[in-house]
Amino acid sequence: MRDPESLRSHQWYGTEGLRSFSHRARTRQLGYLPEEHLGKPVIAVLNTWSDINPCHVHLRDRAQAVKRGVWQAGGFPLEFPVSTLSETFQKPTPMLYRNMLAMETEELLRSYPVDGAVLLGGCDKSTPALLMGAASVDLPAVFVPAGPMLPGHWRNEVLGSGTDMWKYWDDRRAGLIGDAELAELENGLARSPGTCMTMGTASTLTAAAEALGVTMPGASSIPAVDSGHDRMAAASGRRIVELVHRDLKLSQILTRPAYEDAVATVLALGGSTNAVIHLIAMAGRSQVPLALDDFDRIARTVPVLANLRPGGQYLMEDFHFAGGLPAFLAQLTDVLHLDRPTVAHDSLREQLAGAVVHNPEVIRPRSKPLAEEGGVAVLRGNLCPDGAVIKHIAAEPRLLKHTGPAVVFDDYRTMQRTINDPSLGITADTVLVLRNAGPKGGPGMPEYGMLPIPDHLLKEGVRDMVRISDARMSGTSYGTCVLHIAPESYVGGPLALVRTGDAITLDVAARSLQLDVPYEELERRRAQWVEPPAQYERGYGALYSEQITQADTGCDFAFLSRPGEVPDPYAG
Repeated sequence: MRDPESLRSHQWYGTEGLRSFSHRARTRQLGYLPEEHLGKPVIAVLNTWSDINPCHVHLRDRAQAVKRGVWQAGGFPLEFPVSTLSETFQKPTPMLYRNMLAMETEELLRSYPVDGAVLLGGCDKSTPALLMGAASVDLPAVFVPAGPMLPGHWRNEVLGSGTDMWKYWDDRRAGLIGDAELAELENGLARSPGTCMTMGTASTLTAAAEALGVTMPGASSIPAVDSGHDRMAAASGRRIVELVHRDLKLSQILTRPAYEDAVATVLALGGSTNAVIHLIAMAGRSQVPLALDDFDRIARTVPVLANLRPGGQYLMEDFHFAGGLPAFLAQLTDVLHLDRPTVAHDSLREQLAGAVVHNPEVIRPRSKPLAEEGGVAVLRGNLCPDGAVIKHIAAEPRLLKHTGPAVVFDDYRTMQRTINDPSLGITADTVLVLRNAGPKGGPGMPEYGMLPIPDHLLKEGVRDMVRISDARMSGTSYGTCVLHIAPESYVGGPLALVRTGDAITLDVAARSLQLDVPYEELERRRAQWVEPPAQYERGYGALYSEQITQADTGCDFAFLSRPGEVPDPYAG
């Protein structure tokens, strides 16, 4: 047990001055007795719950379980509502607001009498945002994942959202199903609170959080409505009090080895390409260098072992009952750093001891991988000098080496309006190019990267084409989609110079993306390029546009990602 005077909250509550008297009086105003909080670790419970976020709609109840655990362990819990980032509703994209939640997290934890934090999130951008902010403050912290929703059902099929949303929407456009079937699918695709139950961005990032060591063991795959999720939340509340007493800060957990293990986990899961951006940003907040080349290097050392949609067959509930992430990581011990600490154990080795795979079809053995190498490849070339990514395990193999003529769309709205225009002459060999959809151009780098295949090709049975953009795509998506091209077109990257009819060559094995246009012609086009005007004249959007970095460096704000000291406030 720590001496109460060594707690950070003691500055607010424990001194003899006027300010401490005021703080104690206002805590009485909240209805708390002195013995309920004085001398106890104050635990902030940061909750991203809201009525319009179906991924987090159950987190108000989970916060109560966390607080129950904190009380049981002798702490004093205080719940803080923070921004809710809903992938399903927020426009133009919650990615625009990831850094805002990170800022809110950091400043709340810094400015209030907080000794440790429990972070409740899960929908795509909330996991990295909460951890980025908490890492910047460097207090003890535990992350509570929202958990995946129940499997979807339609007639006699098990559905995975949003993977099957994309599939059946294309079926509708191809004339294979009608309005009646679509209405039934609306009712069956998402049946409970929780994040997407495929290995989309939400489950990829919560698995990465568990691999980093900031959750309770197995937490990332517990279904949102399972009673085990409530128990995990309470255990997280108990654990954070112990971490405060041990003064085990996030910087002791979020080390270079931890981030390398998180990268290996994402790649072996066949996880979302979005994890590349987020892990680079998170590592930057931990002052740990992590780059695209680290992803490509580690990808060559790990196989894909998770047979999960969109690249595989099963869903997150199957993964959970097959043993969850502890069983999965136990298959990768030769590439992991086993002697680093986690919030739950003194070492990852101890945390994985005894973990068993219960279904080898869901969590494959090393002798029977889904793919020999990790599921994301990093591309380089004259079209993406600072890099691009592709989730090649979700692509049709015939397209992994492909040359075709470009059809270029300057923005997403134009693409939506004209994609089916016969005059564009789009064939199955065409390379669809979308630009001005990156961090600045999007704005916020929306999930536009899975460009729709024209209706006439869908009706001919074409279900994949090469698609290239500076956008992101949903982790539940699939197809031969080259994403995150850096630098983006909006700031004058080479993507801005592509013209319809130009030949583009994709060669995933060679890690290459090339615009087959002479250098001299590209320089002539560059001289003609005109920088577009700023999209925001004021407000948060203006701050975002001024400070956002490119995809290869994590899309953080420059003033947040740079090193430097921030003093603790004087509590008076």
